[in-house]
This record gives sequence, structure tokens and C-alpha cells, in this order.
Amino acid sequence: MRTGKVATAVATASVSVALLAGCGGDSADEDKPFEGQSADDIAAKAVEATRQAKSMHVKGDTRLEDGSTVTIDVSVDQEKNCQGTVGAGGTEADVRHTEATLYLRGDEQYWENALKQQPDAAQKMAPKLQDKWVKMPANDATTAGVCDKQGLVAAMDEDESERRGMKRGSTTDVDGEQALQLTKDASGGEKLTLYVATEGEPYILKTTTEGGKNPGSVTFSEYGEKVNPEQPPADETVDMKDLAGRQQT
Repeated sequence: MRTGKVATAVATASVSVALLAGCGGDSADEDKPFEGQSADDIAAKAVEATRQAKSMHVKGDTRLEDGSTVTIDVSVDQEKNCQGTVGAGGTEADVRHTEATLYLRGDEQYWENALKQQPDAAQKMAPKLQDKWVKMPANDATTAGVCDKQGLVAAMDEDESERRGMKRGSTTDVDGEQALQLTKDASGGEKLTLYVATEGEPYILKTTTEGGKNPGSVTFSEYGEKVNPEQPPADETVDMKDLAGRQQT
């Protein structure tokens, strides 16, 4: 069963927005922060600083090609400890990843959406899953997506062609922190903007995509803060693998 479809979409969307974080350009402006450094250099330092951070909070939304919107609001660290929410199709689920196990908790509508490609299973299982912490299969794709900090950062830098062509912009405020804007007009009518912290470590603070097929915005904050999700109580937990096995017998 493809039980992680909704959360996987959230992870994929957030990564696609963040791809621009590996971008850079060649223009430099000595009158702004990062004196004498090109957009290439600044973006590379931002990616590396974000990669080295022990943890971060990721919050954003992205519109998919079918017109639906996916959202992510999670804290995650390098050990894949993770907690927060993911959403799609007007529904939302709590997510936790602890002790190498992913748990999701959504209402009946969430699970109907997640299992909609298997309507018979959705009808039978959604009422049993609602408002329970659902223990996902160990190989579920959501584990490597929503709750994989290093995987998210690696995805930012996977396409080297995206490293070229950005330009330095002005400084602005992102949730109370000063940031330098790097912008790029990409293919498909997209405008990409990367916001890099100008004080302390040059962390990525925000990425936006305007126009194109997947417009959206993602913010990054709470760098280095501890992420300590609690394991859900046993009496509130359902094992998806076991439940799916019973449905097939």
C-alpha cells in the first residue's frame, strides 16, 4: 500500500521550492553585506552553513500543477528527529519521527485523501486510522522526505546548472532577521528568490518561487534548537503494516 502519498507530496514540494538554494551568480556589490563576494560565493556559503546546522524549523506551502496546495511546518535535526504538521488537499496531519520510526496522525478526511488511489482500502481503513498515531512502514518514502534534514539540504544543491545566473538584490527583514536577497529569472516564467542571513552564520532564511508551475514559499528558522519529539502512547498508536496485513486476509 502507498500509505504515505500526502506527506510524500509535501516533502517533494518543499524540496522543489528549496532547489534554488543551490543557485548563485557572478555579480558582486561591495556596498552591501558579504562585501566583495559574488552571488555564487554567497549561495554556496548559505548552503554549506545550512547543511552544517544541527537542526532547523521548516515552514511553507507550494501549489502543485493540479491546483492543490501542500504545506509543511516541521522542526527536524540531523538525526531525523522530527515533529510538526504536513498538509494537502485541505487536510492536515501531525508528524513525528523518533527512534527511527515515523508516525502520522490525521482525521478521517486526511486518510481518505492519502488512500484515495485505493478506494476500497480507504473506506475500510480511514475510520480506524483517524486521530490515531499511525506507525508507518520502515521503508515509507515520507521518512526520507519530510524528516530528513540532510536530504532536504542535499536536494537544494543537486542541479549544478541552477548555480549560475542569480543576482544580488537588496537587504530585507525575514521574521526579524536581516537577509540579503539573491534573485533569478528561471525558465517557465519563474522568479526565484533566496534570502541569506547577513549576521552570524549565513543560513538560508527563506526561499520563494513566483510564477511557473509550482509557486510557493518556504522559511527556515530556529537553527540549532533541540528537537525532541516524544514517542506516541502505545494505546494511541496503530501499526499501518499490521493493519494492512489484516485487511488483506
